[in-house]
Amino acid sequence: MQKKKVRKAVIPAAGFGTRLFPATKVVKKELFPIIDKDGRAKPVILAIIEEAITAGIEEVAIVVQPEDKKTFKTLFKRPPKAELFEKLSPQNQEYSKYLVDLGDRITILIQDKQEGYGHAVYSAKDWVKDEPFLLMLGDHIYKSNIDKSCASQVLDVYEQVNQNVVGLTTMPAELLHKLGCVTGVWEEDTILSVTQISEKPSIEYARQHLHVEGMADDEFLCIFGLYALTPTIFDCLAEDIKNNVRLKGEFQLTTCLDKLQKKERMSGYVVNGKCFDTGLPDAYLQTMIDFRNL
Repeated sequence: MQKKKVRKAVIPAAGFGTRLFPATKVVKKELFPIIDKDGRAKPVILAIIEEAITAGIEEVAIVVQPEDKKTFKTLFKRPPKAELFEKLSPQNQEYSKYLVDLGDRITILIQDKQEGYGHAVYSAKDWVKDEPFLLMLGDHIYKSNIDKSCASQVLDVYEQVNQNVVGLTTMPAELLHKLGCVTGVWEEDTILSVTQISEKPSIEYARQHLHVEGMADDEFLCIFGLYALTPTIFDCLAEDIKNNVRLKGEFQLTTCLDKLQKKERMSGYVVNGKCFDTGLPDAYLQTMIDFRNL
């Protein structure tokens, strides 16, 4: 397989945010504020994009609902009105210009129908074209434990193995009903040759089929929320969409990742860092407390 650099990132942000209702009636969950280490209040989506850019990503696509396109364009493509801009501090005026410059690298794509996370990813097919790409969740932010960012770690592994990479983290059995779970065979200390991916498995199924050698009995490898994928994932998604293969009424990504690892090789990488899920009330609250200080 010819080696191609990962230049593009896709961030689906077209969900309704039911778990954060009623706040999400008026504010997209991807626009909820977090306080960064510099003390600046940023929308979650900005922290995700900055993670991608610092990892060497050149172009970013955000997948949104049609009615939300204007909101995201206002954030990244348009400066404040002149009278509002003048009220900003000099530092914030500079930051406003930075956002508009950042917007030159951002494309806003539309998911016409809200039919699941997999369908949202598929909406980026024509934009991605025939390149590998970084896939990032729209409501997850990351904090590395080392100097290299979480996204950079995943992309470095992609460069090393030249095949699909899914970021992983260790989770206890009692949380599996919320997560995608991965099993396989260790190639190196932190790199796994993936043999199966299961969406929200039962504990009984996981114990029987998904345990990884060397891990504690009730600990499992789960999806971290960062993926470096080849465009073959779109073939897998297209197959599910054509055949109307849904889970809980929606087209899922995880089932297609399992198809992808059967078609092409896939590595799992245990990311040296922490993932913050801002799509749940308690998790969002904890992110507000922890993210700035870690």
